Amino acid sequence: MIERWGRGPLAAVVGVPTLLALALLVGAALRADTPLPGQRAAPPSPTVAAPGEDETVPPAAPAPAGLPVVDYDPAPAGFPADPRPLDVTPLTEGLTPTRKIAAYDAPGGRPRALLAPTISGVELTMPVVERRTGWTAVLLPSASRRVAWLPQGGWTPVALRDQIVVQRRTHQLTWNRHGKPVRSWPVSLGLPGQETPLGRTFILGTTPPPEPVYGGVDIFALGAVPDDPDAVPSGLKGAHIGLHTWQDDDTLGQDVTNGCIRLTRTAQQTLLAEIRPGTELVVVDALPTS
Repeated sequence: MIERWGRGPLAAVVGVPTLLALALLVGAALRADTPLPGQRAAPPSPTVAAPGEDETVPPAAPAPAGLPVVDYDPAPAGFPADPRPLDVTPLTEGLTPTRKIAAYDAPGGRPRALLAPTISGVELTMPVVERRTGWTAVLLPSASRRVAWLPQGGWTPVALRDQIVVQRRTHQLTWNRHGKPVRSWPVSLGLPGQETPLGRTFILGTTPPPEPVYGGVDIFALGAVPDDPDAVPSGLKGAHIGLHTWQDDDTLGQDVTNGCIRLTRTAQQTLLAEIRPGTELVVVDALPTS
């Protein structure tokens, strides 16, 4: 698990019970002038059907003063649940705020928080999960299985070509591109009581490994947080779920982590070279059988 982002050097990270603690995503991990791996041109602004004669766009209420900004700490309450948390249909478009924008609990609903272009200096890209006339829903960062509704304006679309699917029963991670499987690897997952959260989340960014036990390979921080914050060690309060390697592969296929997803160094290096922030990662017990 990755504890929090900071303004200074990396503080630390965790992966198994009773071991380590602390970790931050640092702004230097992703720079605005650094091309993202596998990035391609963003599509045109999403096409939204114009309202018919009997249809109106729900208006966006002005954001009140003092509205909190979503950061690496747990997101504010009041956002709705993801309507399809276990849907493995790839999410192929994301969006990045171009300024601080209000995030609502429904189209025309109540503004609950602000979303900024970055979190601790790292560009924020969120997958789009639903559209209604004049409104777009995205996966909310720093929360599990929650969405935020955004009115038009103040954001730009981003093409997403990849998806990561994790199956808890088989301890298998599969990387898909354009809806087709590319590679699969075995993984270690969360121990009982600290299970790797089910549902759709996404890659927030990367951070260097703070300790040799992480195998010397950069770590992905996810948007998801533990399902039971009180179950994790005290040093991990406010932590995010991470995707990272370990010093050995002895526990692959087992439930041994604090909720993080652990895979081989070769697999992580492959994903780091190919996966951009905003890429969807969905955790299911098992894929549906046809």
